[in-house]
Amino acid sequence: MTEYFIPAGAGESETVEKRSQFLGHLRHVESEEEAKAFIAEMKRKYYDARHNCSCYLLRGGVERYSDDGEPQGTAGIPMLEVFRREGVSDLVCVVTRYFGGVLLGAGGLFRAYTKAAKDALADAGVSVVRRWVEAELRCSYAAAERLRSELGAFGAVVTDTRYAADVTLRCLVPEDRFEALGARISDASAGTVALAAVGESLRAVRIK
Repeated sequence: MTEYFIPAGAGESETVEKRSQFLGHLRHVESEEEAKAFIAEMKRKYYDARHNCSCYLLRGGVERYSDDGEPQGTAGIPMLEVFRREGVSDLVCVVTRYFGGVLLGAGGLFRAYTKAAKDALADAGVSVVRRWVEAELRCSYAAAERLRSELGAFGAVVTDTRYAADVTLRCLVPEDRFEALGARISDASAGTVALAAVGESLRAVRIK
């Protein structure tokens, strides 16, 4: 299957620009109904704010945004572009603005809404959703860190490390890289270490 990227969790941010306060809130959603419900929730919570600008993106191409009274193109679209550039979908973001009494102009608004959305995503983190091979390898203590680096180079994620007479590394390996990684582990260890598959799963794994 093709991998895709989603928020790893909920994200929040706070930006102040010339006394205007911008509060960003980001959530993972799987439908328009969920996205709309979250936007409505934020509007109720911050009912006294001047603007509650929003956007959401879903896999399959659904994209919506609202400037909520800000000049056209200064809020919703900049927020949307943050997530397009990062390649992240299945999310909704609301940025609430409390007006500070100083007009920011189109450029200032663009920068503030962009920063609020970007900081909210950074706070949430990003997960990749794909099919993984659950695997493990056993090696000497001396070889453990070098082989851990080999795993990382192939996009594998170490999920558990067990220390006994040897070191056992449990990991998730992208399905399409398992065979190549197994060959690399064998080469790097002169044939003394084997990467063994113990299962497979479709899941979201945080990558940043």
